[in-house]
Amino acid sequence: MIIGTAGHIDHGKTTLVKALTGVDADRLPQEKARGITLDLGYAYVPQADGSVLGFIDVPGHEKLIHNMLAGATGIDFVLLVVAADDGPMPQTREHLELLDLLGLDRGAVALTKCDAVDAARIAAAREEIDALLAATRLQGSPVFALSATNGAGVAELRAHLDTAAAHQARSADASSPGRFRLAIDRCFTLPGIGSVVTGTAGAGRVGAGDTVVIAPTQRGNYGGIRARVKSLHVQDRPAQHGQAGERCALALAGDFEKKDIERGMWVVEPAAASPLKRFQAELRVPPTQPALRHWTPVHLHLGAADITARVALLEGAQIAPGATALAEILLDRETLAVRGDRFVLRDAAARRNVAGGRVLDCFPPARHKRSPARLALLAALRDDDPALSLQLQAGQAATGVDLDRFAANWNLAEDAAAALWRAAGLRLVRSSEDLIGFSAAGWQALGERLLAALATEHLRAPDMVGVERERLRRLTLPTLARAAFDALAAELLAAGRLAATRAWLHLPAHRASLNAGDSELFAALQPLLAAQPFGPPRVRDVARDSCTAEEEVRQLFRRLARAGELYPVAHDHYFTAQAVAQLAAVVAELDAAQGAARAADLRDRIGGGRKVAIHILEFFDRIGYTRRVRDEHVLRSTVATHAWLNN
Repeated sequence: MIIGTAGHIDHGKTTLVKALTGVDADRLPQEKARGITLDLGYAYVPQADGSVLGFIDVPGHEKLIHNMLAGATGIDFVLLVVAADDGPMPQTREHLELLDLLGLDRGAVALTKCDAVDAARIAAAREEIDALLAATRLQGSPVFALSATNGAGVAELRAHLDTAAAHQARSADASSPGRFRLAIDRCFTLPGIGSVVTGTAGAGRVGAGDTVVIAPTQRGNYGGIRARVKSLHVQDRPAQHGQAGERCALALAGDFEKKDIERGMWVVEPAAASPLKRFQAELRVPPTQPALRHWTPVHLHLGAADITARVALLEGAQIAPGATALAEILLDRETLAVRGDRFVLRDAAARRNVAGGRVLDCFPPARHKRSPARLALLAALRDDDPALSLQLQAGQAATGVDLDRFAANWNLAEDAAAALWRAAGLRLVRSSEDLIGFSAAGWQALGERLLAALATEHLRAPDMVGVERERLRRLTLPTLARAAFDALAAELLAAGRLAATRAWLHLPAHRASLNAGDSELFAALQPLLAAQPFGPPRVRDVARDSCTAEEEVRQLFRRLARAGELYPVAHDHYFTAQAVAQLAAVVAELDAAQGAARAADLRDRIGGGRKVAIHILEFFDRIGYTRRVRDEHVLRSTVATHAWLNN
């Protein structure tokens, strides 16, 4: 268990930590010389069960609140320190308000310096503390009257802390779910060891030899700095592994310098390194503070970082004192966050608390932020069960849910995410590097939408054999990923509700036919195209050689293209369906043999010039049979390949 002190300056926080642990948490020479804590201090004490109790001692001066917050976001248990002679003071109240905004609800109060006052003053101080804690998350916390200098009452407090730590150990989730993430609150170098970073692990597990990412960087290194964990200390002891809730010191190796790392950055698993500059959250304004208005400039304290930002309210023009509302936080520089992270907002001058909050969505949309559907989803994200927001999001998203982003937002490990997808009954589609999930109802609705679009096109153009895949995807839903469309079409083809003729998709009952005049004229002209199937003559040359008016030939070829008998492969060049099918087979063979088709290889297989081969490959790109990757062309899907090679 990690215990964090809080309270006014000179109320004896560091002295009390030393009395409890035997360790002087003031490590800086300036601290020892001036007798006040300036930065975070750390102390550890072994427990009877072999575990270690960790203490984070925070400064109490009003100008060092940013340091106090850097330590407070990583603690499990609050030790509020109040001097009996002074009673609650300004920083006592401010620290308590900050802890309340961070959602910390486990703690105890140490009433120090009791050896310097009489019993009446101790009783009065207790009453003041009870009044101070009323209406906060720490209401009802036990108060221990003690003296850290002579030891009176320290043993009772220590026994209470031991019991609280044992209870937390019994109730903790030993699996440490989620991807590893640690907010850096200290970085330094040690001779013979190198760069070391410390912090409290917020989730997951880390071990010696693991690869991690330090992010976000401030030196333009997008994606963060990759590093290897050479060794680690956990709760001030050498260890092979560390996990959520433990203080970890990681010795890192990589291509970086000490100046590249600073407090406020994160050490995470590579998959969790997703820097962001805005997120949506729920905010609560303390009852003692003024209303929070739209577009207020603030300091954001999240993890160990202090970042300037602005608040864009999503509900109304202001948040009243004591009220909670939804907002978007826009940052002046990047950070890392996941759903559920607690944070504090302070005013632009960093003199008072503005609000506290909890991250809901790290990947908010750019538009329609205040729509009823969006606000409903944010309301669902307030619940700690990810299944609720997944169900709602899948019902809202016609194009499916980006499950990789969903898992990143909730910091779900791979196994936990896969179990969630199964439990939700999602239809999964892998698109490039993204995993997309559709609800059963949404997937069925997409299929009906595709078939309806086809039926409309058949009515509009009955002489066309069907609709090309890419055009049908746009008619169905322009923003639908091609991989999802291909999977949808494949299911409808397998079910017999959809048919394919070469490059076209159509309803099974639909047939395109030529009139008698067109069939007769095409029969006369077809030998001219068949003579050079992979390099047919231009329209004007066909007209000249057949002694037919050029415009008549041109109009005929357009009608034949609509019926699926010809393809306009290049400008003024029409290939027969048989020739295009043969070319599709050649491209498929080249792709199977070498992973892609190239113009030079296609030219060698079919003859003719390289320019013709380029036109053919560009045609296949346009109709969605292939896609261009630099100077190569790769098949888009086996579904499209099957349609071409079996018609």
